[in-house]
Amino acid sequence: MTAEKPVNSAVGVIGLGIIGSRVVSNLRRAGYPVWLWNRTVRPEPNFLSSPAEVAEASRFIQIFVSNGEALISVVRNMAPALTPAHVVINHATVSPAETLEAAEIVKDRQASFLDAPFTGSRDAAGRGELIYYIGGDEEVLQTVRPVLEVAAKQILHIGAIGHASAMKVATNVISATQIAALAEALALLDRHGVDLSKLSLALENNAARSGVIDMKLPGILSGDFEPRFSLKNMFKDIQIALAMAEDKDVELPSASAFAGMAMAGLQRGWGEEDFSVLSRFYGYTGRNPQNSEPAPCGELPSGESPSDPAPVKSLANLWGLLSWKK
Repeated sequence: MTAEKPVNSAVGVIGLGIIGSRVVSNLRRAGYPVWLWNRTVRPEPNFLSSPAEVAEASRFIQIFVSNGEALISVVRNMAPALTPAHVVINHATVSPAETLEAAEIVKDRQASFLDAPFTGSRDAAGRGELIYYIGGDEEVLQTVRPVLEVAAKQILHIGAIGHASAMKVATNVISATQIAALAEALALLDRHGVDLSKLSLALENNAARSGVIDMKLPGILSGDFEPRFSLKNMFKDIQIALAMAEDKDVELPSASAFAGMAMAGLQRGWGEEDFSVLSRFYGYTGRNPQNSEPAPCGELPSGESPSDPAPVKSLANLWGLLSWKK
């Protein structure tokens, strides 16, 4: 059941990217007064000149920025305008340490803070079907729940501030490494002449099936890498995971391997494409399996542009860019 809209319900949204802009649309449809700021100026109603002005105009402030540096900068800018009535909600995927730093700045002004990264694509945001992971006080969550429900189908309280950020990073490690494994499995099938479109059928009643594989496999086979979650952002999140692991003396070999592969993809200019674009290294993406033979390792498939990478027998040389062994 949707909670009742709170009194003094003006919402500020900072960061109007793929997700933030869609959350704004949902808030407006729900009747909330919304005030906006973005690093690059947008021709939007109620667009203000700084995060501090957004704080002055709003009670609840939702932050959708790209990284920890941007989060800390925004929170410091708005801090002088914060009061005990404010609730600042960080939706950016950042490290637990950066989350705690932002929370301390907010709490120094006697305002409240929630750690609230999300899972869900651009389309889910547009439909109001994000899933929020929440770190922070449950009483604060209940206060802001009606605002969050406008763009969410589920709100999960994970624990203290920082715990939700850790959970989001951990789930992204799972997504990244699953897609790396999917790319390898497809390469194996391709080299043995198996129709790649049959993999979906084989996975229907197989324990290896997952939501991220269901989402990414069609695009990999068709060569459609329109970004739902960009390679650039996934690489950033895996870097966060590796830093978290190093801090606690934990080894993450699969995540390290993905990071090396992602770095090679970024060097090829694929950063703005979906992170599943890494399957392109193997040379089978976008081929019609009925009309083309598997490409020998190191050769381009028929019809593929010479500017695209040749298929490779092993990605060890790419993964070696970041070694998990010190």
